Formats: sequence, structure tokens, C-alpha cells
Amino acid sequence: MSELLGLVNAIPTDFRILMGLALTGLLVMLRLEAERFGTAEYDEPVRGYRPPLLRRLAWYLLGVVGIAMLLVVHPSAQRDLFLFVGERSGILVAVVLVLAGVGQAVILAWLHYRRLRLPDITAYPGALANEIFTALIDEAVFRGAVLGYFLWASDGNINLSILGQAFLYVLATRLGAPGRDRYVFLLALVIGLGGGWATLETGGIGAAFLGHAATRVALFLTTGHAGQPAPRGTEVEDIERRRRTPDGWRVVGRGGRER
Repeated sequence: MSELLGLVNAIPTDFRILMGLALTGLLVMLRLEAERFGTAEYDEPVRGYRPPLLRRLAWYLLGVVGIAMLLVVHPSAQRDLFLFVGERSGILVAVVLVLAGVGQAVILAWLHYRRLRLPDITAYPGALANEIFTALIDEAVFRGAVLGYFLWASDGNINLSILGQAFLYVLATRLGAPGRDRYVFLLALVIGLGGGWATLETGGIGAAFLGHAATRVALFLTTGHAGQPAPRGTEVEDIERRRRTPDGWRVVGRGGRER
């Protein structure tokens, strides 16, 4: 390992920065393919079919390995790409982001279902792991590397960099495509903007990661979905309720019913 680090350190600094930029581009492309892997907002069965576990694990593994490679390749990834927890003062920022994320999830569930729609108990392990790993990869890639490279390319223009990485993040999630839930699209934009601000405020992605992870987990726990709530009235329990014989009625034959 030390020999590998020695070889990397022997590479000219400017070239290492460009290598990091190329890695960042690959990680953004990986996020674009989340739907194909069945991860992130798309960790849900489609027409009763869920992508194989190995395919989903491959997405998480590629993301984590790519981030680790950024830490090795870039000459100052912790400082310039914010791949660091951040300052201790970030705890307060994290608390604010966590409370905001949990609060909006509860409000969404109430507006959408008029109740908290708890997920099936068997979905918890895989779904919770998906939310946490997705938040980690998203924050390291977009609020970390992408934000850092925007600052590098724009000579430190903070506002442009925050807006740029948030816009690229929303595009990479594909949440603006036809048929996607518009609330989740706006939520992704807010996560991008808020996470970018928190990262620059604290000097690392720790607070942004905690806020993002709490938001995703709360959304799953209150709606039963990883990030794509079904239109109102189309959930399984809603369909079953409409098919059920009304209270006070009983079926007496094929063509009749009595009260």
C-alpha cells in the first residue's frame, strides 16, 4: 500500500487533479445509472420484479471504491473536495438539517396519506442500508467532489458552485423525468442546495450527510417508499379497500347482494 501511495505521490499535482476530475465524472455517471441498478430512489419492485441483490451491491461498492480512489488520487481531497467530516460546529448544522428532514417527511406523509404509512417489516434492512449508502455516495460525490471542482473551475465563486452542483445532482437523479413525483424532485433540489451550504459552512460533508441520511430514512419510514411515492389512491391497500365489500353488505350470489 505504501508503495502504491509513493507512486501516486510521484505523479505531478496538476495531473492528479485532472485524474480526480475524471473519477468524479465517472461517479456522476454511476449516479445516473441508479435506476438500472435498482438503488437510491429506485430501490422498489417494478411490476413485481426487484433487481438482483448482487446488482444493487455492485452499485454501492463502485460508489464507495470510487470515493476511496478520489482520496488517494487527489493531492488534497480532504481540504479541496471536502471529503472530511468537518468542524465540530457542524453538529448544530447537522441537528437543524436532521429536524428539517424528518419534519418534511412527516408532513408529506400526512398530506399524501393522512397518516404515517409504515413500511413492511421485511423491507427494513435492505431499505435502510440503501438510504444510508445513497446519502453517503451522494454527499461525497456532489457536495464533496463536484462542489470542490466547481469552486476550482470558477475561482472560488461560492454561489455559482452551490447552484452548479445542486443542478447537476438533480439531473443525475433523473427525478425530473415525466411521471416522477414532483415533490421528491423539489426535495432533491433542496437537499443539493442545503447540503452545499452546510458543506461550505462546516468545511466537510459530515453535517450534510447526516441531514441527507435522516431525510431519506424518514421518508421511507413515513411513506413506505425509497423515494417514489405512488399517486394518491393507487397504493396496494387503497386498491384492496375499493375491492372490499362495503361494511353492512354481504355477497349472497353472483348477481345480487343484500343489506
